[in-house]
Amino acid sequence: MTALTLSTAAASGLRADAIVVGVAKGAKGPLVAPGAESVDKAYGGKLASVLETLGASGAEGEVTKLPAPSGFKAPVVLAVGLGPAPEKDRAYEGEALRRAAGAAARALAGAKKAGFALPVEDAADAGAIAEGALLGAYSFDAYKNAAGDGGTAKGKAAKGKAKDENGAKGPLAEATLLGGKPRDKAYKAAVERAVAVSEELNRARDLINTPPNDLDPEAFAAVATAAGKEHGIKVQVLDEKALAKGGYGGILGVGAGSAAPPRLVKLSYTSSKAKKHLAFVGKGITYDSGGISLKPAGHNETMKCDMSGAAAVFAAVVAAARLGLEVNVTGWLALAENMPSGSATRPGDVLRMYSGKTVEVLNTDAEGRLVLADALTKASEEQPDAIVDVATLTGAMVLALGDRTFGIMANDDAFRASIHEVAEEVGEPSWPMPMPEHLRKGMDSPTADIANMGERMGGGLVAGLFLREFVGEGITWAHLDIAGPAFHEGAPYGYTPKGGTGSAVRTLVRLAERTAAGDLG
Repeated sequence: MTALTLSTAAASGLRADAIVVGVAKGAKGPLVAPGAESVDKAYGGKLASVLETLGASGAEGEVTKLPAPSGFKAPVVLAVGLGPAPEKDRAYEGEALRRAAGAAARALAGAKKAGFALPVEDAADAGAIAEGALLGAYSFDAYKNAAGDGGTAKGKAAKGKAKDENGAKGPLAEATLLGGKPRDKAYKAAVERAVAVSEELNRARDLINTPPNDLDPEAFAAVATAAGKEHGIKVQVLDEKALAKGGYGGILGVGAGSAAPPRLVKLSYTSSKAKKHLAFVGKGITYDSGGISLKPAGHNETMKCDMSGAAAVFAAVVAAARLGLEVNVTGWLALAENMPSGSATRPGDVLRMYSGKTVEVLNTDAEGRLVLADALTKASEEQPDAIVDVATLTGAMVLALGDRTFGIMANDDAFRASIHEVAEEVGEPSWPMPMPEHLRKGMDSPTADIANMGERMGGGLVAGLFLREFVGEGITWAHLDIAGPAFHEGAPYGYTPKGGTGSAVRTLVRLAERTAAGDLG
């Protein structure tokens, strides 16, 4: 991943491929943002005018390159748009800095080093810029090496080059934050946090982007096991035999049609100073064909991303361990591949879940709620202070909230509001959703305790009501439906790449941080 350093060096004296400055959108044209004063001075105070002549406006994510002034050791100045200038005496918000740094880092793919002279008023700003740069520089190139060598030793060796043998540019190698304070404890801590969270979020992106022929439940469990050994996390893996012995009918039922058997992975990070315990549960369908209720053509191609919830949970637990948070965090990865075959679960079948409840399967493409149900019941046995599940669960949530916003449901209004606040704080758009009791009746089954489908309208809410049935009594619980933002199919923007995004990782990490600090009760 991109190396990150703090520096008090002057922009003019930094040996780099480019100096990044911020430009905001003002009422009368572009405005040079704080942090770039010395650069503007080198242009005779006319940097804004030059940028406007080149067509720059300061709009969010806009990138303009121009030759550096005489005397600079970097040959290029890259101006990146911050969006509307804040009101007088107001600072730039962290998310604006994060997105600008991400856009700049992506534009500098192939460069060895860049200096970021963006607005920095405090350590939080430095952390936001660092996070944006590290996330924006992300690229997934394991399968893009010459002669089809993706994943091989030869292919991996190409990753360290500015360009691979096909001419594709590698990520920005080093980002130096100018205006940072390398000896200040708060600044150092902010950057170290950004590195830990970004590295784990990018690992989640790698998992999401990995083709399903290389990432089945067993392979995912192996990745988790290796990370556990590296970071002092206890990992327990239940294979298909253990799942059958334990009665995990939901996970087994979903995985019954695949040659790749399912897994339930438990990751336990514990702190000797912890006063609270959080449980995170992730949907990990490593490929979702829909099963016997087969998805139509055009809906299968990106279904490697249906394990994004499990990837987010995995990344969040590892990040919590790396940060040494004073809270116990348990992650549950419910892993299965949903395939059609002679052994697959059929519409009309009844599954006996780990909880003992029976579920009539009306649609095998509503499989995520089945694996989550078993994991939620198991997580509840430990009586954590709160459970949060994360899943690419319903197309209905995408229809309701679009591609960039995830929905939040909960059995506690205050907890739902807290998660919404946390998500917005870290820059992950989200929206609180209701759980209308009248929708529960639609899942009544004449054959079983409950059906896995209910009314079509409000399907995302129905799914949340189904999951609620499997949460232990008296346990605070929330459900994040990340079906929209988990996988981005359009052009990259800000620090968001094409493909897997790592949605919800930062929300879970900040939730753990605030819980450790006692801010969530």
